[in-house]
Amino acid sequence: MDGLFDVPRSGGASGGGSLTANTHASAPLAVRMRPRTLDELVGQEQLRAPGAPLRQLIENEQSMSLLLWGPPGTGKTTIASIVSQQTDRRFVEVSAVSAGVKEVRAAIDSARAELVATGRETVLFVDEVHRFSKAQQDALLPGVENRWVTLVAATTENPFFSVISPLLSRSLLLRLESLTDDDVRAVMRQALVDERGLAGRFVVEDDALEHLVRLAGGDARRSLTYLEAATGAAVSTSSTSPGDEPIVVDLATAELAVDQAAVRYDRQGDQHYDVTSAFIKSVRGSDADAALHYLARMIVAGEDPRFIARRLLILASEDIGLADPQALQTAVAAAQTVQLIGMPEAQLTLAHATIALAVAPKSNAVTTAIFSAIGDVKAGKVGPVPPHLRDAHYGGAKDLGHGKGYKYSHDEPFGIAEQQYAPDVVADAAYYRPTSLGAEGPIKERWERVRRMIRGRHRG
Repeated sequence: MDGLFDVPRSGGASGGGSLTANTHASAPLAVRMRPRTLDELVGQEQLRAPGAPLRQLIENEQSMSLLLWGPPGTGKTTIASIVSQQTDRRFVEVSAVSAGVKEVRAAIDSARAELVATGRETVLFVDEVHRFSKAQQDALLPGVENRWVTLVAATTENPFFSVISPLLSRSLLLRLESLTDDDVRAVMRQALVDERGLAGRFVVEDDALEHLVRLAGGDARRSLTYLEAATGAAVSTSSTSPGDEPIVVDLATAELAVDQAAVRYDRQGDQHYDVTSAFIKSVRGSDADAALHYLARMIVAGEDPRFIARRLLILASEDIGLADPQALQTAVAAAQTVQLIGMPEAQLTLAHATIALAVAPKSNAVTTAIFSAIGDVKAGKVGPVPPHLRDAHYGGAKDLGHGKGYKYSHDEPFGIAEQQYAPDVVADAAYYRPTSLGAEGPIKERWERVRRMIRGRHRG
């Protein structure tokens, strides 16, 4: 038996047996095919290995609370069910979407009463625990600390940001990875032959199966949902009678049933930061194709277009600067256009700006210049302003020597005056070090000449 996957659940708290105890023939395929033992799982080898904490918890029946962190469809609810079944613990579920502090306390009180009356322990499964407020998470602590419950909490978001420290420190954190294509393929093939699944009634052609694997995106539950939709479509279009040869699911049928991949992307979670990071790094690396891919993922997932535009604005100065003086103007224009027209039309503008910035010559000279200058200031290199540069427009300023000896640049040859501008402590600093790339090449040549003239080195 293969696969790790969650199933839709109702809100509030529910008690009784495991999730698979009451599975019926009309239940969704993903529910019917839920693994019943640890050895039936596919993927998550790090959790199933001999001596792994999860295996110890199940085989040695240890009381240990778990925090399961991973993408959808990787088996968080399944693991909770297996812990309950294989250790003969009572299973109670609380959904963070709809349950409050009252429901949490009621579930813990019920578990405590069961433990006192019968000695039977309870697995308390909390789905989407990151949605709980601090008060709701606090309500879990007595049950965990006193081991009235074996808490199995699931989250798709980084728990170090979304789960309170006391609960995090009292739980064993297990990281679940997305299933590989091979894992998902095995899940569907098993479902095709298993008596709990499709029991050999269908044959899925290879190209159709690969289409479903690709669309599943590492989510076993989604893969079975898509497989069920494809086989349903095949039944409705097939002339084969029940009891005849297996019904064939071809690519055309699979494409008809499932025509679009779901984009895994949470605007408040890791995917938000990972995809954004990949987007910026692709533009910085001048790979316009990769940048467009990540841009498309953000657009399809509903990312705020203003956020994307702001990231491009930053990149224009950080990674391009004067190598292409038009880059910042392009980014500013894109940001303004996004504000004016909104989506979906603004996706064209974002693509325009992304391509322009990706193919532009790159220089981080502006970035290193300001960071170097800030570094010197923070290090205490903040000498007094040279007297000839100080404000001389108020009464008594000239008596203090302010402005004395200042050379007006426009009166000097080439419009450049040989004089000291920086304080003594950084008089020889060279913060801006332009590259020879793009439009910054001519700027570099001119700036080196100008700097020598200002500092009196143009003759040597």
